[in-house]
Amino acid sequence: MQLVVGRIGRAHGIKGEVTVEVRTDEPELRLAPGAVLATDPASAGPLRIETGRVHSGRLLLRFEGVRDRNGAEALRNTLLIADVDPDELPEEPDEYYDHQLMDLDVVLADGTEIGRITEISHLPSQDLFIVERPDGSEVMIPFVEEIVTEIDLAEQKAVIDPPPGLIDDRAVIDSSRDEDSEDGA
Repeated sequence: MQLVVGRIGRAHGIKGEVTVEVRTDEPELRLAPGAVLATDPASAGPLRIETGRVHSGRLLLRFEGVRDRNGAEALRNTLLIADVDPDELPEEPDEYYDHQLMDLDVVLADGTEIGRITEISHLPSQDLFIVERPDGSEVMIPFVEEIVTEIDLAEQKAVIDPPPGLIDDRAVIDSSRDEDSEDGA
């Protein structure tokens, strides 16, 4: 199985290094020197990582055969793809690979069906489940512990406890005003 583990950003310096937007929780495993990665577009790879380092909080990689800024810049926006055994599990018990979460049924704690996960969007602040509802509409569910209370891979379901208004229009609005007051004061 292939997983996107990074996206190449801009060139860094003049010796062929590139910045990499990391898209894996295991960069030390997937983006280590010696790793060979497939690419999208496929014509850019495969790429073998020669060196890697962190500079100002960003991962910098140099690939074999890329020796100058022009070669590095030509790789910009290329996706880096690792081959992963489909039975392999992340090191932490509360971590999941995207392929494990795709197509899970999303339900409330009482079993009410919400829909099915069709996509996972990785944002800087948090991940989102894109859930297709039975009526064909979509709802976005933040993949945070307070909302997604359980992932049961054996039962192929994700249990959620959404705040009011997340999956329906029935938001609870708290107000400090006394709406029953008619004294005009």
